[in-house]
Amino acid sequence: MNESIIHSGLDGTDLRLLDLLQQDAALSNQALAERAHISPATCLRRVKRLVESGIIERRVALLSPAKVGAGLSAIVEITLDRQGAEHLQAFEQAVVGDAAVQQCWRVSPGPDFVLVVQTPDMPAYNALVQRLFTQQANVRNVKSFFSLQRVKFDPRLALPTRG
Repeated sequence: MNESIIHSGLDGTDLRLLDLLQQDAALSNQALAERAHISPATCLRRVKRLVESGIIERRVALLSPAKVGAGLSAIVEITLDRQGAEHLQAFEQAVVGDAAVQQCWRVSPGPDFVLVVQTPDMPAYNALVQRLFTQQANVRNVKSFFSLQRVKFDPRLALPTRG
């Protein structure tokens, strides 16, 4: 679906709903409708349309990594030896299937992939390195950056303003 068609179909009410849901997806339909200044029926219909169109991909709870035992955050750059489509897909399948990998981005230029990983500690990170990178014959280089402090984490997207 054309992104500009999706974007141009959003009016001010849709944008308000999206902004409110990005702040707190656990709001009841009644509370969401009140904050968006629309009726509950309209709210329900619009949110359903936003979900069905794929604009809202899913609703999740954001957890505190340290409080659930996943206190080591790392950003990992991966360079492969061979970048053929089958090699890229094989690597993607391996990392997508691993619960410690929160995000996987195919990037250019520079490394082939950038991963965001979350593990309990350094031994768990080393185990991740072994299973995903060392055992993969096609991985040429791994460069890891470890978080010392999370200064900002906000998954919300900046939305255009409309009346």
